Amino acid sequence: MTEQGWASPAAAQVSPVDLQMDRPHAARMYDLLLGGKDNFPADREAVEAAVAAFPHLPVAARQNRAFLHRAARLVAEVGVRQFFDAGTGIPTSPNLHEVVQAAIPDARVVYLDSDPIVLAHARALLTSSPQGRTAYLDADLRDVDRILSSPELVDTLDLTRPVALSLIAILHFVGDDDDPYGIVRRLVERLPSGSYLTISHAASDLNPDVERAAEVYRQRGVAIHPRSHAQIMRFFDGLELVEPGLVPVHRWHPDDPGLAAVPDAQVSAYGAVAAKP
Repeated sequence: MTEQGWASPAAAQVSPVDLQMDRPHAARMYDLLLGGKDNFPADREAVEAAVAAFPHLPVAARQNRAFLHRAARLVAEVGVRQFFDAGTGIPTSPNLHEVVQAAIPDARVVYLDSDPIVLAHARALLTSSPQGRTAYLDADLRDVDRILSSPELVDTLDLTRPVALSLIAILHFVGDDDDPYGIVRRLVERLPSGSYLTISHAASDLNPDVERAAEVYRQRGVAIHPRSHAQIMRFFDGLELVEPGLVPVHRWHPDDPGLAAVPDAQVSAYGAVAAKP
């Protein structure tokens, strides 16, 4: 494949897409909570209602994003050079490849999302460093067979060498009927020893306002399923948690001393990184 060919699959599909501007969308809502501009009136109304239910939702979104950056840097520091970000969302700089390629210029990154809105922005996810590579896979997280056999994945990453799999704020959009634990298990099984799994997930047991906000999402057609600490821990079965384990995301290797004063109830999301033995 030519160097230009890495970008061509997504670039060829960016137009036209149905942006569904008349209904709120989880990716645009998250983008709005992070201060982005890729949203429409339906998204703004939904975010306003969700924030009324859970006033700290913007804090939670920002801390979740900061956790992604810290986790990616830590995994890069231990020598992992391949990254698979599933459920990437609308690009928000710095994106994962910008974080890891700043430390490891030849890092390879595959982004996955099934959302046409994210696909429309995919060019921003394909601006790799000259030494590294990025690719975008348009697929549903629940379609594990397609993911693991996709050219975007197998031609970009060497699955005999460690890979860092990131599932950031995506698993709470997968209901129990779709077997989220089985999805994670099958993805991790395909990765070699020395790989890492990073997860962040909305918490159901830190603040009752989270469920009220989740109901706002559900009433507008966005299914979301916050889970408890014990339920989220199950995603890491068979793996070795990196210290300090599964904790509220702002307490995972914080780089701002001021975060110690932020109550867990304001963030209401758990995060962890674990190694595959």
